[in-house]
Amino acid sequence: MLGRDLTSILDLSTEELAHVLDVSLGMKRDGAGPMLAGKTLALVFEKPSLRTRVSFEMAMRRLGGGAIALPPHEIQMGDREPVRDVARVLSRMVHGIAARTYAHETILELVEHASIPVVNALSEDEHPCQALADLLTLRERFGDLRGVRWTYVGDGNNVARSLAYASVKAGLHLTIATPPDFALLDADLETAGALDGGGTVTQTTDAHAAVREAAVVYTDVWASMGHEHELEGRKEHFQPYQLNGALMASAPADALVMHDLPAHRGEEISDEVIESDRSIVFDQAENRMHAQQALLALILAETTPGA
Repeated sequence: MLGRDLTSILDLSTEELAHVLDVSLGMKRDGAGPMLAGKTLALVFEKPSLRTRVSFEMAMRRLGGGAIALPPHEIQMGDREPVRDVARVLSRMVHGIAARTYAHETILELVEHASIPVVNALSEDEHPCQALADLLTLRERFGDLRGVRWTYVGDGNNVARSLAYASVKAGLHLTIATPPDFALLDADLETAGALDGGGTVTQTTDAHAAVREAAVVYTDVWASMGHEHELEGRKEHFQPYQLNGALMASAPADALVMHDLPAHRGEEISDEVIESDRSIVFDQAENRMHAQQALLALILAETTPGA
């Protein structure tokens, strides 16, 4: 069992993070069985989704349970009824909530008013489930994560923040390369640096220097969902950080490529790179299901609605 909720990678201790990865690997290899038979997960989404919806639904099915997708036009959370009422109603009927929201405060409000577990399936502050899938992907490739060097190139966004926290807890050495005005905050780095686990996080504006010793190079979109209107103004800043053949030429010859998808080919990553033999982006995508399967099994096993 883990703590009741997962709002952030910070909610997992170093030992719990390793345990989730161990269980994920075991379930991916051996299957899980109907550990959550009769249990239902509500998927409360404010944003469109492919990987998040399918991976959570399939994880629940593989565990013998079910999922109910609640898109924004149906429940109109925060408009048709308050977030706190949504949390209370769902707590009487289902066993857990996975929420994909804009504001991180919405996740925290669901946690405050729900009597069942709440999982952050994405917010503008963090993307902890993506980080779990990414670490699982690295575990499959490298075995022991401790000491592995990887580089994130692009926007200092929710994915970068979760990767920073997860890297320190897992013993990885992460370098983040961003345009000067788009880095993670000093407070984020201070939080990461204070964590147990032995990993490190550094930031730079030099993308080519950042990838020179990287076993993996990771990127994400230049403007997150809901901020697409900022893209045109960002392109000039981010073009030198495109993950393309020229940038990968500065990395070791065997460096792998990761992207959490969806990819805007020709913007943050070139078609040449994402389609290359180095790319493991679809391993990442599949591992969303396996990592979340383990997470849900550990969180929901003893949950009862209305308790």
